[in-house]
Amino acid sequence: MAAPEKLTVTAFAGLDLLSSAVILLDAGLVIQYLNPAAENLFAISARKLMRRPLSQLLGEPPGLVAALGNALANNWSYTGQNLTTHPTRGLPLGHRHGAEPLHLDCTVTPVEAGSIRLLLEFRHIDQQLKTEREERLAEQQQANRELIRNLAHEIKNPLGGIRGSAQLLEKELANPQLHEYTQVIIKESDRLQELMNRLLSSHRLMQPQPVGIHEILERVRALILAEFPDLEVRRDYDISLPSITGDREQLIQAILNIARNAAQVLEGRGEIILRTRAQRQVTVAKKRYRLALELQVIDNGPGIPDEIREQMFYPLVSGREGGSGLGLTLAQNFIQQHHGSIEADSRPGCTCFTVLLPLHTTHQESQ
Repeated sequence: MAAPEKLTVTAFAGLDLLSSAVILLDAGLVIQYLNPAAENLFAISARKLMRRPLSQLLGEPPGLVAALGNALANNWSYTGQNLTTHPTRGLPLGHRHGAEPLHLDCTVTPVEAGSIRLLLEFRHIDQQLKTEREERLAEQQQANRELIRNLAHEIKNPLGGIRGSAQLLEKELANPQLHEYTQVIIKESDRLQELMNRLLSSHRLMQPQPVGIHEILERVRALILAEFPDLEVRRDYDISLPSITGDREQLIQAILNIARNAAQVLEGRGEIILRTRAQRQVTVAKKRYRLALELQVIDNGPGIPDEIREQMFYPLVSGREGGSGLGLTLAQNFIQQHHGSIEADSRPGCTCFTVLLPLHTTHQESQ
């Protein structure tokens, strides 16, 4: 058995980088290898599954059992959709009671490499739908950003003329009481000018350098507490995390926008948690990374309104009266410029924004 194991480690080492779960079987349908994505999907270590029958992991889904037989006998490939499997979910082998079923798409490919005869690739249907949804949203958001940026350029120049004309008009008005109206024009022009500057600022060039994520979070925490002194901002840090390479000011602004948004929803009273963790074998923006930083901003507010949940990262969408609708848009832009992702999970009493930032970019693979 030593030779096949050596072949598996060398010939299939690239499978470790895939985001889809891969299992290699011999002619007896015994597991000879599974990649880290498969360990994550089935929530069980490779050490527990090596040299074990596949049925101990998946049960015996009717369509898959027949497909495996045909693949071995006739060298046929197979693609199955919506297979229901019953993995051990980390329980001792042979004890599947209580395990949650998984709904997967599966591709079976005959191979010949040492003792390996079949390559099985699994994709979680929920994850696949999530990925497709994220791709659609990314395309739509990119189009929205370009539209807003073009509009900002078109609006910015006339604003200067409007403000200047209002100032000249104010000097010509003999009645000081009429200055109230010119001041409205000037102040609203200034407000729109600042809005346009914020829309355009997300497109400036990054200035990457090594930065400590906890230094950034401490800066954000200090700014939030200065603005909302009655708020409780708790730390939950993994201090073993290494530095990341990024634009310090952009990262501060991105996290500050998320935290300030939470503080405003809480009306300055409540709790925000800043949490950091390391995540292994994650896919961000269709690239696989061995190690990523997971940063969470959690609040105990009322939650995100259902009517804006799908559009909350769009420009000018706000769930708060008087909000500009740009804070989360800019946060997403800055995070994406760092090859990261941001998403939110919300229910009444708990809203969690999760940011993923790659820590190592040398071990990645486009999907």
